[in-house]
Amino acid sequence: MAKRRPGRGGGGFPGGMGGANMNQLMKQAQKMQEEMAKAQNEIQESVVEFSAGGGMVSCKMNGNHELLELTIDPDAVDPEDVDMLQDMIIAAVNGAKDELEKLSESKMGQFNLGGLGF
Repeated sequence: MAKRRPGRGGGGFPGGMGGANMNQLMKQAQKMQEEMAKAQNEIQESVVEFSAGGGMVSCKMNGNHELLELTIDPDAVDPEDVDMLQDMIIAAVNGAKDELEKLSESKMGQFNLGGLGF
């Protein structure tokens, strides 16, 4: 008669994780994977908008970090102060990027994968 090792149960998993528990775990993992794919798709289809300089410069960026639109109020164009306009454009683009990152974190943050090595 073969000896059983302590702490080993069905399915060869420590703690006795048998087939039924493993199937449930696999279903949960598949559901999480589907939800993550849905969230990633929603992020990619999103468009964020950000403005700088009191609305003088605004831009729209999609979920793939592509700049879709850049709007500059004609009053912002001062040939004597091109540096300010450049700063507003940089601020608007970086602000849109930050908004996109916040959106991504809010959608993907629900998937706490720290314990899985991700």
